[in-house]
Amino acid sequence: MMRTGTGCIDRPSPNHGPRPEGVGVELLILHYTGMPTAESALSRLCDPAAQVSAHYTVDEDGAVHAHVPEDRRAWHAGLSSWRGRADVNSRSIGIEIVNPGHEFGYRPFPAVQMAAVADLCLDIMGRHGIAPADVLGHSDIAPARKEDPGELFDWPGLAARGIGLWPEPTPADDLADDSADCAEDVAALLGRYGYDTAESRALLSFQRHFHPERLTGEPDPETLRRLRALLRMTGR
Repeated sequence: MMRTGTGCIDRPSPNHGPRPEGVGVELLILHYTGMPTAESALSRLCDPAAQVSAHYTVDEDGAVHAHVPEDRRAWHAGLSSWRGRADVNSRSIGIEIVNPGHEFGYRPFPAVQMAAVADLCLDIMGRHGIAPADVLGHSDIAPARKEDPGELFDWPGLAARGIGLWPEPTPADDLADDSADCAEDVAALLGRYGYDTAESRALLSFQRHFHPERLTGEPDPETLRRLRALLRMTGR
């Protein structure tokens, strides 16, 4: 099933396959296209030689391009994992969001584009029963390889609409000694939330999503407060 309606453009991609029997959609993964133009990205997603695809692409003007039916396995996540499970493609829907990315001139995402992304996400979440906490960025599931959708992406705005989570620390999330030099504890907490802690960039990916003001890849009190808040919010 693909989204239909005003502003949705049918641009099929041949790059997809069946979902494994008995595997349903559990995750919604957001990407940026990371190419110089929208057309170059759309062409690549629909090129059989590229061996990549997504279910949808949202252009900067808010237009939604539909590529792969939701009941099919698109090839968007690559080598990735979440909460100890690999083959994210089989259990997810992928949305590409037009933006040149860090290589070609990363820039803020226009409000009209973010509004379209939010509407599309809510449609998909409603159809598949995807929880807010299971809306993730590509960098969350592939921290060693990916940076998208990046630190300029409006995760707080999406969370305000029930899409993804945004941490809201309380005093209960404070560190007892206000210290941030506890790398082993941080790794354990990241693993509890869902990150692959075998990847050295897992904390940086967390910061890119949940603490974009500090992209150090090193633990600090506010990063830990936000991580603890998310664990409390999800009961993990």
